[in-house]
Amino acid sequence: MIILSAEKCGGIALANEDTDLKHTPLYSYYQGNNVKLMDFGSWALPIQFSGLSDEHKVVREHVGLFDVSHMGEIKVSGKCATRWLNKLITNDVSKIDVNQAVYTLVTNEDGGILDDIIIFKMSESEYLLTPNASRTAKIWQWLNEHKEEDVDLKDFSAAIGLIAIQGPKAKDVVAEVFGKEALDIKNYHFLPDVSTAEFSDVLLSRTGYTGEDGYECYVKWDETEALWKTFLAVGEAYNIKECGLGARDTLRLEAGMPLYGHDLTEDVTPLEAGLRFAVKWDKPEPFIGQKALEDQKETGTTYLSRGFEVLGRGIAREGHLVFNNDDEEIGVVTSGTQSPTLGKSIGFMRIKKAGIKLGDTVKIQIRKNKVEAKVTKKNFLKN
Repeated sequence: MIILSAEKCGGIALANEDTDLKHTPLYSYYQGNNVKLMDFGSWALPIQFSGLSDEHKVVREHVGLFDVSHMGEIKVSGKCATRWLNKLITNDVSKIDVNQAVYTLVTNEDGGILDDIIIFKMSESEYLLTPNASRTAKIWQWLNEHKEEDVDLKDFSAAIGLIAIQGPKAKDVVAEVFGKEALDIKNYHFLPDVSTAEFSDVLLSRTGYTGEDGYECYVKWDETEALWKTFLAVGEAYNIKECGLGARDTLRLEAGMPLYGHDLTEDVTPLEAGLRFAVKWDKPEPFIGQKALEDQKETGTTYLSRGFEVLGRGIAREGHLVFNNDDEEIGVVTSGTQSPTLGKSIGFMRIKKAGIKLGDTVKIQIRKNKVEAKVTKKNFLKN
């Protein structure tokens, strides 16, 4: 097995096989099948199996399987869990039902985004938080720094594997494996403790990161490989394919979903990121960073996140500079790719909003040329 190293999906360089990387529960499976792995945020993970475009297309048309076991899992429990958690997040977990999930942000005192996470409400006094892999240690530290006496925290990241099965045929595969009750799970809802003859205590969630229907399966670490193989066997009739993180990135970009460390950082606020929907201002107690965000809402933001479509030749990538039509530098590309579905270069950019509106054109520095691009919303798929 070859392990590759790359800071991002591009710029691949060979690395020693004994590179000190973290392993998901599918690592032995990858070894046995000679799957090429890359250094992805200190994790050994596949960027692709059969090819990025092929994997992207199968998720849009059929069903694809992703290993996302590098994500974190932290449980928050206690009689004051709801009140305490609401002081640390922008959304409001008191407004969702048991067995419902919610997308939210964790912000610092200045309103900067520490992470974007999904929270699962297991009961009125217990929640499961899923921080991004690169932010799990930071969120764990943040939670403990603000911990109160009646709250219990446990990090289960090393005990739980996570498989995402995505695409229009995902529901058919999941229903064959876990039963037809899986079809009744609504979007952003879940079933806890789903068990079969082979698997026990699976959290089956109707969530995903591709813009397609699908599920995420939180499974015991040592049962992850068996579930992966079961999905592949059952999914063969539905044209299932294994998919890497390369396709996951192009899929989420087409769907208008941000990626932490690229589109979201501690220097970006929810208002600048276009994530106001995840901020609830009227909770009984203010959350950390609320005052800073209220001030920003009052005065207005200098920067904002917008989508773009390149009108000329070339692919805009992260870090490429953005200019207005007077050749003044106004921002930077935070994510960019060639869209397999649309056949054009698309992405997100962080730009000064003064004088720029949807439908306007800007220029993106692609190698030696400034290429024209149209400012758009980030709903490229319009699903």
